[in-house]
Amino acid sequence: MKDFRYSILITIVCLIGAFFWGMRHPEADPWGAGLSAVLLALILGVMEVSLSFDNAVVNASVLKDMDAKWQQIFLTVGILIAVFGMRLIFPIIIVSVASGQGMGDVALMALNHPEEYAKHLEASHAGIAAFGGMFLLLVFFTYMMDEAKDVHWIAIIEKKLASFGKLDSVEVMCALIVLFLLQRYLPIDDSVRSTVLAAGVAGVVLYVAVSSLDSLFESEEEGEAAVGTAKRAGIAGFLYLEVLDASFSFDGVIGAFAITRDVVIIMLGLAIGAMFVRSLTVFLVNKGTLDEYVYLEHGAHWAIGALAAIMLGSIYYHVSEVVTGLIGVTFIVLAVVSSVRYQGSQVNETPK
Repeated sequence: MKDFRYSILITIVCLIGAFFWGMRHPEADPWGAGLSAVLLALILGVMEVSLSFDNAVVNASVLKDMDAKWQQIFLTVGILIAVFGMRLIFPIIIVSVASGQGMGDVALMALNHPEEYAKHLEASHAGIAAFGGMFLLLVFFTYMMDEAKDVHWIAIIEKKLASFGKLDSVEVMCALIVLFLLQRYLPIDDSVRSTVLAAGVAGVVLYVAVSSLDSLFESEEEGEAAVGTAKRAGIAGFLYLEVLDASFSFDGVIGAFAITRDVVIIMLGLAIGAMFVRSLTVFLVNKGTLDEYVYLEHGAHWAIGALAAIMLGSIYYHVSEVVTGLIGVTFIVLAVVSSVRYQGSQVNETPK
């Protein structure tokens, strides 16, 4: 329970804030409007957790190798970046760039004319989906196309994908092939095609850059090897987790406008979800859940692969956020069930 105490505290604060923000609408019953705002914030929080549960599992796989200092930074500075940076400021930057307006004007638009703000954000969806989708696709490919991976969940597929890891940079090559086919055959106009291509390439470049950060800390002196390793696990891991969280947040931010147009309620609701995802990550690390449930990380990466496919497909085809969340949860549940069965088979095979 202690891993979730800050999440519970933040939830209480956010719900109180949502209540008083809802009461400010003079045309409605203040108490009724306040309670309605609280309900919307709770719905958004649950949506964010359901969309990002697999994110928590992957975060845990990285966080378990980071020292306590960087884990704490991830939970403090990281949560500020996740809530205010990715779920409030970054969408404003996107709308500002897309519309040519200043960030101050866009912020006022978001507060006073949320319908217009949502329309601008939705118009930027193709680029956002291509960028986030390609980054997540590379997360999936990199995990699956690892020749050294000797534990396989869906063995008939995972063993074949792992064998591709013998080729250098095969995951990047496959991701770029998907991107080129996507922008070539999707029924979209030429301006959107160029946006998809540029944003997709940017997502690939960012993934490669973040994944290669550890080389900045490599040392030729054996005595500094331990320091270099610690820095790589810290700085590179922290940046990787933040970009991964950003890729997950794109879908949630845009999907939130289907529930409410109030950007303050959206920020408060998504903040609740983001905080619980952070706490869930720490809980998984502290409990050693990834070691106990051997297929959990596999299930999370399959969910990420599915989310990447949905994001890329959403450039033209709309997919409900409910479906997206259910797919992720389904993969996680199936992975847990398979892990429990695996544990049972190991116990039964143990000599008595």
